[in-house]
Amino acid sequence: MLQVIVKLIGMLLVLLGIVLIYDARILTKRFFGFGDQNEASTGLKILGFIIAILGGLVVYFNL
Repeated sequence: MLQVIVKLIGMLLVLLGIVLIYDARILTKRFFGFGDQNEASTGLKILGFIIAILGGLVVYFNL
């Protein structure tokens, strides 16, 4: 049962990372001004990539 929960958490992390990568520009338009938009969208894409990789590793190495 614990393995199923860990896999679900890993899949949710992968999903969250993909959403951050895909919608980074839309999310930064809501929260930042024009000057900070490019840096913030790049930062969100990098953060989404790292979260997606961590979630994939959790799913792959499910102990």
